[in-house]
Amino acid sequence: MRKTVDFLVIGSGIAGLTFALKVAKHGKVCIVTKSKMDDTTTSWAQGGIAAVMYTPDSYEKHIQDTISAGDGLCNEEVVRFTITESTERIKELVKWGTKFDKTTTGRYDLAKEGGHSEYRVLHHKDSTGREIENKLLDQVKKHPNIEILENHFTIDILTQHHLGMEVNSRMPGITCFGAFVLNPRTHLVDTILSKITLIATGGASNVYSNTTNPLISTGDGVAMVYRAKGAVENMEFIQFHPTALYHPEEKPAFLITEAMRGFGAILKTREGKEFMHKYDARLSLAPRDVVARAIDNELKISGEDYLYLDCRHLNKNELINHFPTIYAKCLSMGIDISKDMIPVVPAAHYTCGGIKVDVNGRSSIVSLFASGECTSTGMHGANRLASNSLLESLVFSHRASEEAIRLVGSISHCHEIPDWNAEGMVLNEEMVLITQSLKELQSIMSSYVGIVRSNLRLQRAYDRLELLYRESEDMYNKSILTPRLCELRNLINIGYLIIKAASRRHESRGLHYSLDYPRTKPK
Repeated sequence: MRKTVDFLVIGSGIAGLTFALKVAKHGKVCIVTKSKMDDTTTSWAQGGIAAVMYTPDSYEKHIQDTISAGDGLCNEEVVRFTITESTERIKELVKWGTKFDKTTTGRYDLAKEGGHSEYRVLHHKDSTGREIENKLLDQVKKHPNIEILENHFTIDILTQHHLGMEVNSRMPGITCFGAFVLNPRTHLVDTILSKITLIATGGASNVYSNTTNPLISTGDGVAMVYRAKGAVENMEFIQFHPTALYHPEEKPAFLITEAMRGFGAILKTREGKEFMHKYDARLSLAPRDVVARAIDNELKISGEDYLYLDCRHLNKNELINHFPTIYAKCLSMGIDISKDMIPVVPAAHYTCGGIKVDVNGRSSIVSLFASGECTSTGMHGANRLASNSLLESLVFSHRASEEAIRLVGSISHCHEIPDWNAEGMVLNEEMVLITQSLKELQSIMSSYVGIVRSNLRLQRAYDRLELLYRESEDMYNKSILTPRLCELRNLINIGYLIIKAASRRHESRGLHYSLDYPRTKPK
């Protein structure tokens, strides 16, 4: 099947939905999502969204906190406009129906998280992302110009390579013409042609064994752009959230939001002793890279599998009111957080690098935009400041929509793109190999490319990944495609990008810490 639209949006989280709503007045929009519409990383966001709302906070304070957390690699121009636009983007969310918690006086009940110098995180209990996702979906579902394709897996974006031609004078840059999409009803690959395409596919943390991200976070957008020869950068900066609930049998790991530490919870050893004073003056509220490395070091010293987050000294009623989801989850495991310490361990959480985009969300590929966790905007640098991710998505989807609206009238569809060629592909009876290969990949990345790295570990990871790559590509080229096979292919691409980027960075900075290039000065 062939479909022609003005705007193709790949992904249904905050970045994709915001863009779709803004461009829908100017053409036909098709949102493609590989799962259910609300099955997104956005829906899993507990903590909140950072924005300057009241004094004594200020844009400048938020800017400096962001740059400090980014360890010198943030693009200051991007940081400044993202934060100064934050207040307007929050007002827009509220206009669309989002309800943030307020105090009895009617002011927003702002939280404070690691790396923030002021209370500036808006939240809806401990399920902020779910609230935002639901309200955006309410708006999208009733818009006549927006079509939603659930359970459709995007295999690759369409470029000159699918025309059997190289970049030439007629098309001087690599150009995106749409995407090949796997249709769950026919099990065939559809061709969707678009004038403008936005990739908003989220992160890639399932390249690791232990992650707080949903199983859908497989780096699809980044891998597609890489294969299309688009610019990808800063993939070495993978953020490990310091406090995931320790429960090895559960995947993904349940997140214990950083807002809980902002509320007053304290990190402690298995013996109940505080330890963050040995690593940073900000204690349990230091930036995530600092806290994750501190926990990793404490676990290596003690040989334990986890340590604790202590909330027992906090007011029980206020604790439960602010964190009802966490309270209920822990209680289901026999942990009363008002009486018992919470066992926690770091887990892969956020991809700071990704598709390189400019200040308007444009990638290096013509007619291809990107927004959200799949991008590298310059906002996060070497380490994302807590609760800046939802804000970044809002701002860049807004800017991308304005640029896309300006350009769409001058772009024509490319009808020369051939349909998908499935000749020679057969149903693979060894699909169990996909599951086994994924476990091997996750084990390689967790063992050698985790919180602490070295040249030796990276080389071992590369050598082992090379064999997995050859095997998976052979399977991909011969098999009838399935989402699981495509996700494995994408995750292997992601692993390669992380390893190569980490190998090229001969220093320890932010989320990339190498035993061979230790930091020469404190953070």
